[in-house]
Amino acid sequence: MSSSKDISSANSESPYSNKEYIDKDQFKNDAEDFEVGSVEQEVKRDLNPRVVSMMALGGTIGTGLFIGIATPISVAGPVNSLIAYIFVGTIVYGVTQSLGEMATYIPCPASFTVYNQRMLSSSLGFSAGYIYWFSWVTTLAVELSVVGQVIEYWTFAVPLWAWILIFWVILTAINLFPVKYYGEVEFWVACVKVVAIVGFLIYALCMVCGAGKTGPVGFRYWRNPGPWGPGKTPTKRFLGWVDSLINAIFTYQGTELVGITAGEAKNPKKAVPKAIRSVFYRILIFYIGSLFFLGLLVPYNDPKLSSTTSYIASSPFVIAISNSGTKALPGIFNAVILTTIISAGNSNIYTASRILYGLAQNGSSLKFFTKVTKGGVPYNAVIFSSLFGSLAFLSCSTAGAEAFNWLIQITAVAGLFAWLGISLCHIRFMNALKLKNISRDDLPFKAVGMPWMAIYAAFWVFILIFIQGYSVFLDFDVKTFFINYISVIIFVVVWLGHQFIVRDKWWIPLEEVDITTGVRDAYEDAMWEKEEEEAKQDASALSRFIDKVL
Repeated sequence: MSSSKDISSANSESPYSNKEYIDKDQFKNDAEDFEVGSVEQEVKRDLNPRVVSMMALGGTIGTGLFIGIATPISVAGPVNSLIAYIFVGTIVYGVTQSLGEMATYIPCPASFTVYNQRMLSSSLGFSAGYIYWFSWVTTLAVELSVVGQVIEYWTFAVPLWAWILIFWVILTAINLFPVKYYGEVEFWVACVKVVAIVGFLIYALCMVCGAGKTGPVGFRYWRNPGPWGPGKTPTKRFLGWVDSLINAIFTYQGTELVGITAGEAKNPKKAVPKAIRSVFYRILIFYIGSLFFLGLLVPYNDPKLSSTTSYIASSPFVIAISNSGTKALPGIFNAVILTTIISAGNSNIYTASRILYGLAQNGSSLKFFTKVTKGGVPYNAVIFSSLFGSLAFLSCSTAGAEAFNWLIQITAVAGLFAWLGISLCHIRFMNALKLKNISRDDLPFKAVGMPWMAIYAAFWVFILIFIQGYSVFLDFDVKTFFINYISVIIFVVVWLGHQFIVRDKWWIPLEEVDITTGVRDAYEDAMWEKEEEEAKQDASALSRFIDKVL
């Protein structure tokens, strides 16, 4: 962990302190960015606010929204699932507000995994960091495993394992490029997703009002078959709603990734607050808006919601389009879903590598993972994280499918541990500020509704961690129990194991909470502002227009 003295020294040696360097050498030879450094270096702040905002808005929208949302509609019904997504949305909003305040004040790689170690305990940070890292490398395997299944909508000429291998290599290669190139790729792919969803919402409104072959739909399906789904258990409606909560958690996961990008944002003082504010609109428009219109256009008893003929056959978006009689759009939307999955896999490698890099920087992993290229890419962390994409090949065989399902289960709950850690860290962060007589009004970004939103989020996330596998207790089975709670068990075992080995404090005293290491300073603010102004002056009219709009 760097000291304040180290940071000051690094600042004094920063290339941006030399005017001649900026004028002549900054963009002189981008080829050097790909050369491998032999010593530990820092990642580069090369993500501009436009890219960070768009990545927060659409970067992690994936299969959870486009395909996974079929389950809550069919089980809970349109109204019950809508209530569940609104409820989880309020929790996510509280979590992202907490993260925004901390990540703007202390912008560092792997942000919230580092905050756990500084503000809660080293063992909690260690356990939360590794389970969160493992959830993203597992999610990478999941995304790779379905790419071929989506392409099979058009052709079966290439075997599934070949598609996994092809995209595994492509995504790994992309993440070895400097982050400014990665950011641009993600920016435009996120734009595709945002435009697709907004376009669908407009299309859905037209269909609801009678533009499709079904005539005016209105609230027809809320009357017959009804607003409430059948559920899966004797208590039906309530537990159907609980099932929707679990699906909503998976759909919303990734909203916290703006904290990861803070460590490589050019001007986190501006970029992070802008990105955090966009999360509200992402929740309201993309998730709640999509679910509302899907509930109007697709009845919960539509048999296609449980179709297994192809991977996207059960997508409510595709079903809504097909039911409305628009023949060309299902193929187009399938292409959007394919783009979405590839983008999500790309984000998985980026996120996992930065988490591993942050853990290594804080002494929780090998220093080997802190080495970066001259372009600021932690290449060892990227390659090592990407290797776990090979788990996708398990899905190609019947024997490996069960093991693969166990891995998938870990991803869902790991995100909840991240949300819980963020909320608890923010509560500690606010108390530490108060202890040091620092007013939150002086922070670059002040979260709304605090501390109550953080307490609200922490309480409900803690509850959700334990009720997410409730169904196993209705008809108890040991195997199912371990599948549902494997991530909780792993978290506790790693936490206690690390605590036993290092014998550190179980809970960091408030006066020892570190809220100074890595904090932004006036020098950095001035350099970021200057660099941003110079970039605006050099940008083309088209680039300035895109920045303004997006």
